[in-house]
Amino acid sequence: MNRFPDKNSPENETINGIQSGSYKEGQARNLTVEPVVIGGMVLDVNATSSMPANPGTSTPGKVIFSFGGVARNVADCISKLEARPFMISAVGFDMAGNLLLGHWESAGLSTEGIQRNRNIETAVVCYIFDEKGEVAAGVARVESIEKFLTPRWIEKFKCKISSAPILMVDANLTSSSLEASCQMAAQFNTPVWFEPVSVAKSRRVASVVQYVSFASPNEDELIAMANAISGRDIFHTIRKDHGTIKLSKESLFQMLKPAIWLLLDKGVKVVVVTLGSHGVFLCSNAKSNLEKLVFKENQPSHFSKQLYEAIDTVCPRDQLFGTSKCGPISNLFAVHFPALSASVVRLTGAGDCLVGGMIASLCAGLDVMQSVAVGIAAAKVAVEVESNVPAEYCLARLADDARSVYSGATILLCQSKL
Repeated sequence: MNRFPDKNSPENETINGIQSGSYKEGQARNLTVEPVVIGGMVLDVNATSSMPANPGTSTPGKVIFSFGGVARNVADCISKLEARPFMISAVGFDMAGNLLLGHWESAGLSTEGIQRNRNIETAVVCYIFDEKGEVAAGVARVESIEKFLTPRWIEKFKCKISSAPILMVDANLTSSSLEASCQMAAQFNTPVWFEPVSVAKSRRVASVVQYVSFASPNEDELIAMANAISGRDIFHTIRKDHGTIKLSKESLFQMLKPAIWLLLDKGVKVVVVTLGSHGVFLCSNAKSNLEKLVFKENQPSHFSKQLYEAIDTVCPRDQLFGTSKCGPISNLFAVHFPALSASVVRLTGAGDCLVGGMIASLCAGLDVMQSVAVGIAAAKVAVEVESNVPAEYCLARLADDARSVYSGATILLCQSKL
């Protein structure tokens, strides 16, 4: 059923949120949990040339429509792993909006939080890929996300945020909407995951860094976030400075470490630095943070129980901590997780599926390091398909890939501050 108002109708009120295990002991709990995701729903138009393009004329190739938007991709991935996300977004009554909402409803996902009226032009991004599958150019129309995802709209779903095991916000939101979302989450001790989206938009973290539990930047976004938080351009990108020199994971970590620790010192509990084919750095201000950040639920879905059991069996919790010299008061902690080899079709949804895989795993009760392994496994499947998010995940394959990632993880740093 279409629950969206037109421009002359009053906005719908929210219903009571669903209680999660992240709530304080003694409070009432409902049967399931809903991670809340706030951000863009975008229609991607992907054009891939079959040969080098010539300026001023068309080039043979293929053009496909794909459901996109960072927040939408993350929520879609979460749903494929059977943790039911609650999406807060905005789309119009145009073709792009009809396609996005049709897909969302066909998946049986709630549309209550998705604002729709005739003044909204649904966000659309057109990507031009070269014959190697890399993005050569792009044009974006995403102003509606900033214009219509206002604090007032988000406030309507305060009950959902209050009971969520985690709130994910993407940096398509304006600073005022980010602040409103994070402040609501802080009222109820709901952990916040900040997804930077792009180098330019990642700087919006400066106004909400004190509320952020998780952040998932790539290298360039990490540098931009650190500079925005510090208020000075004191951090510099790594790849550009070192040309084509291949850096070891240890050397790369040492170069990124000052920016990482700035985020941690400002309040971020866990920084997940995505490195593309070089894997992921998982960094925390204390080893104990990783052990305590476990999300539990009363009655997880059947798939979530299966996911927990499958991953917990092949990725034992003490495997890394048990072989390290980390003490209970270790302050600085960093682990490198390797990437998985894949038959790459398109890279656009990889980072979003890594985040979606992690959030779904945390909601299933897995710990942070196990969840990183699942996230990388989920990202591998994403790069092997045309769409941003795979149509489905095979649990056996996911567990096998997660085991490979987890067994290849290495501790880079585990020490106390001087």
